Amino acid sequence: MTVTTMQPRSFTETVREVGQYRTEAEAEAVTRTVLLALSAHLPASERTELTPLLPAEANLSTPLAPRPLTAREFVESVAPHIENATPATARWHVTSVLTALAQQLGAPQTARLLAQLPPGYALLFGLADLAAVA
Repeated sequence: MTVTTMQPRSFTETVREVGQYRTEAEAEAVTRTVLLALSAHLPASERTELTPLLPAEANLSTPLAPRPLTAREFVESVAPHIENATPATARWHVTSVLTALAQQLGAPQTARLLAQLPPGYALLFGLADLAAVA
């Protein structure tokens, strides 16, 4: 996975468009929160590849989450960190950021990233979860 061509500013703009946020500041805050939470669920190699996008707090010395969260638990874990988020709006925020991430990474890199996460995350990335049907 290579994100060297991806700039954090343009990524935030993509999130703003996907999530239909009114301001860049709102898109930036949501992006920061979701990517910080996501980084706790990725091995160091994946975090290294995403470094240009991850908040500074998501450095490689940050410990991984104690256990992988289901997609639903992931959304629920993000909700308290986003101002005025309900379960529905938290899902919107997570999906907006992760869909923008999938757009930036492309299909092969997104598939590789999804392979690192528990089943069910594909929907959060704006993709069909074909594994759930098989």
